[in-house]
Amino acid sequence: MNTMTYKGYEAVVEYDEGAELFHGEVFNLRDVITFQGQSVAELKQAFADSIEDYLAFCKERGEEPEKPYSGQFVVRLEPPLHRALVSAAKRAGVSLNKWVAATLERAAVR
Repeated sequence: MNTMTYKGYEAVVEYDEGAELFHGEVFNLRDVITFQGQSVAELKQAFADSIEDYLAFCKERGEEPEKPYSGQFVVRLEPPLHRALVSAAKRAGVSLNKWVAATLERAAVR
């Protein structure tokens, strides 16, 4: 599987050999957005068109389009681990939020 990005929205893409079509679906949204194309150029255009249609549809309904990521998420921890993370952040001289973000970033790029 491959991924594509347009205006911050990400999609996973697969090739259907039998139908000779690329199929894509935007992920990390509650709304379902799909698209397809017979060539890479068609697929890219269909992806962009689908996102633009989604944004226009939301505007028409007077709703804010769902953002792919808000930049916030909740993590529940056992108290001893929470305490250890706060201590690690203090030793590093940063807030717990900055320490966790930096640690996650390092783990994500491995």
